[in-house]
Amino acid sequence: MDTNSRIFVAGHRGMVGSSLVRALQAHGYWNLVTRTHVELDLTDQHAVDDFFGHEKIDAVLLAAARVGGIMANATQPAQFAYDNLAIETNVIRAAYRAGVARLVFFGSSCIYPRECPQPIRESYLLTAPLEPTNEAYAIAKIAGLKLCEAYNKQYGTHFVSLMPTNLYGPNDNYDLASGHVLPALLRKAHEARVSGARTLTVWGSGRPRREFMHVDDLADATLFLLEHEVDDGVYNVGVGEDLSIRELAERVCEVVGFGGELVFDSSKPDGTPRKLLDVSRLGGLGWHAHVGLGEGLARTYDDFLHSSHAVPAREAAVRA
Repeated sequence: MDTNSRIFVAGHRGMVGSSLVRALQAHGYWNLVTRTHVELDLTDQHAVDDFFGHEKIDAVLLAAARVGGIMANATQPAQFAYDNLAIETNVIRAAYRAGVARLVFFGSSCIYPRECPQPIRESYLLTAPLEPTNEAYAIAKIAGLKLCEAYNKQYGTHFVSLMPTNLYGPNDNYDLASGHVLPALLRKAHEARVSGARTLTVWGSGRPRREFMHVDDLADATLFLLEHEVDDGVYNVGVGEDLSIRELAERVCEVVGFGGELVFDSSKPDGTPRKLLDVSRLGGLGWHAHVGLGEGLARTYDDFLHSSHAVPAREAAVRA
């Protein structure tokens, strides 16, 4: 893809979108198009059609989505289903009608069945029931993936779908009610250390296993596919190894400096028992993740300390 290409990064303020912007600019792509939600509501079909009708877009990176952790997914299924379906159908349809050359749709590893052989291959999609706690979100993402495939088949478009594993990094959502497990743990460990707490409560049994990838690796994989002219298909994006939630909590506490006891609340849901992606398809093209978990956690904690979710006054007192 030419560095002069006009690229629309949908969702540029989010964790994935902001990482894509950083990576694109670092590689000389400066002709980027971005819109805030106030400027362009992607759930509004007429607004999206008007946007694509006036802008000359060469490529779309569809990172805009409603996302959240187990609690948010379980309590707001209608919002997760509707918003994500509206965003992806509006943008994919408008991109096709405007003659956009390339589009990358970002899904999630939660599209795969709850009870899935490990590691999870792309071919395992729709072979068994989904995890109930995030079924609405997963179905919406599956619909987006299938819509890309349908447009490619019927109209010869070049729409690619990436299914990343659990992501973390700068601009993550550190809210305890709506955030994913890693940023929520990081915040809880920070607040426990600052307050001098002796224990840290973790949702679930701690036994489920998860794979975590720094968001900058996803951005790097996206650029790899664009620059290597990969123009269709579904690709898992991950690091190829996992760890238990207990082990993750221990690693987070080590980075944050919390030395208290971990307490696991088994009354809270565990979610899918294990999610480890088979990344051999993308690996076969020559791409592999680069950011290790230790380095990634340290960088993310630094980002958290500069976010509005940190506790500046109490943190300053501790450091003094």
